[in-house]
Amino acid sequence: MNHTTAGGIAYEIAKGSFRPNVVLSNLALAYYQDASMYVAKQMFPVLPVQLSTAAYYVFDKGALARDDVHRKPALGRVEPTVVSNHLETYSVDVDQIILGIDELQQTNYQRQPLVGSSNPQASKARVIAEKMLIHQDILFANGFFKEGVWTNEWTGADADNFDSNEFVKFSDANSNPMKLFKYLRTMMRKIGRRTPNRLALGENVFNALTENPTILSHVMPGGSTVNPAEVNEQVLATLFGVDRVVVLGSTYNKGDLGAEDMDFICDPNSALLVYATDTPTIDEPSAGYQITWDMLANGNYMPVLQYPGENGTHSQYVEGLMATTFKKTADDLGVFLKDCV
Repeated sequence: MNHTTAGGIAYEIAKGSFRPNVVLSNLALAYYQDASMYVAKQMFPVLPVQLSTAAYYVFDKGALARDDVHRKPALGRVEPTVVSNHLETYSVDVDQIILGIDELQQTNYQRQPLVGSSNPQASKARVIAEKMLIHQDILFANGFFKEGVWTNEWTGADADNFDSNEFVKFSDANSNPMKLFKYLRTMMRKIGRRTPNRLALGENVFNALTENPTILSHVMPGGSTVNPAEVNEQVLATLFGVDRVVVLGSTYNKGDLGAEDMDFICDPNSALLVYATDTPTIDEPSAGYQITWDMLANGNYMPVLQYPGENGTHSQYVEGLMATTFKKTADDLGVFLKDCV
């Protein structure tokens, strides 16, 4: 039979050996973001909790820092010292996402040699994971990385005025970021009794710092033909005296359904300097925590579940759950810098 005629092609289609408009199994495009670009877990430790709402003790810094050791009187004793504390609370709500699988439509994929499409559960689970990471970064931005959250808030300006919490914008040739961060480190040690160890930079702030003349003057002399000097996160961490510099480069679509309006999740023109503990520990302060509730009591804090649809719908559903909140726990261990460029 002639396979190039209409009748021949119809015969091949009916037989199943010819598939028109077959999806290419080796060409699939998905704009998944590199997992390292998500920032929420890089700045603050995850604090697992067993209850969705509870209270915790806060021992007052002023009481702990006061010198209450007095000279013992002869044949007497000093008055007992009281270290005061108070209760604060947290509350975690459950967020959910559900994606459906049309079993009838899936039959078309299974009859074609499509490696990726033949496993819709795995594909949907990856989409859910991506969307949950986006949501987690948005929670971080709303909870920590915006104007009005931190009492200690600084603003970029045309000249340094540390008494008014103003600094020269990093994009200005006269800016001296190292002088600023040295001042902020000293201030936090004095007020918060901890040295800041993490610095989050918006994308535009990071780019400006890599081109800042003062920073380049300290870095360029150390370069060579074999190993040229380059301003990166590690270099900035060393110059600013912190353990970790995180660039907040994760993006999302802020447009309505059917529209595309891509933007950075975190303000690209801001920065956040904090002290955060590496591991949640009793009696150790931290500027904030990512409080996460084990809602299913199985140790999985971002579970992905699968279940069948109603009878007759020939459908399945893949569900993602998360219950997390970003809570500021030590206001004096954070400094927010806005309008940095």
